[in-house]
Amino acid sequence: MDRLVAVNPQNLLMIEDDARLAAMVREYLAQSGYSVQVAGNGAQGLELLQSAELAPQLLILDVMLPDMDGLDICRRIRALPCALAQTPVLMLTAKGDPMDRVIGLEIGADDYLAKPFEPRELLARIRAVLRRRGNKAATPSNQLRFGSLAIDRDARTVTVHGQACDLTSYQFDLLVTLAERAGRVLTREQIMEAVRGRELEAFDRSIDVHMGRIRAAIESDPKAPRRILTVRGVGYVFARQQD
Repeated sequence: MDRLVAVNPQNLLMIEDDARLAAMVREYLAQSGYSVQVAGNGAQGLELLQSAELAPQLLILDVMLPDMDGLDICRRIRALPCALAQTPVLMLTAKGDPMDRVIGLEIGADDYLAKPFEPRELLARIRAVLRRRGNKAATPSNQLRFGSLAIDRDARTVTVHGQACDLTSYQFDLLVTLAERAGRVLTREQIMEAVRGRELEAFDRSIDVHMGRIRAAIESDPKAPRRILTVRGVGYVFARQQD
């Protein structure tokens, strides 16, 4: 089979201490037009991330690194006072540890993938994250407004009373998915399928973690939400009437 020719390579950064795995991933992704820079530890990865020459469009981040915890690296990235704080992060977790997944999502990771993984699934996840980030298809209106809550689909920003809300790319798309269907109850599977473009396992509860983060950002009282409501045993609904 002929390899795909990269027309406009997209820069990715992979922080992974397993040199063999990193080389395999770099070679595989190169076939689909991605240029992957590899860092063997957290310190080197953070330095490369902030390099003006690299400007990665996505970070593949291993949780277990020799010099620092991948979760701590993700926290540091999200705390950066610049656009790099919004860099999409796909975390690699050993043996699919559910606690790593939950913590990773809570601190701002956009997606996760358990080791060992198929390169094809990694590629699919990367494409999905970048597609969500770059999806600016024409819509009837580029803004959704619900009282003091404003969602700008083109600028990919969310404000409440004019104040910006801190959401990851994935959380923004989850919010838009609900807001565009205001008043309609959606199951977790329907929400995740709409965002990721494919069905996921019914037992995957990561959606609840993201919803908690979204509520913390847009609700005046996250413990008594008025915008995103839980329908017990079913899923979620975005309330039409707010404020």
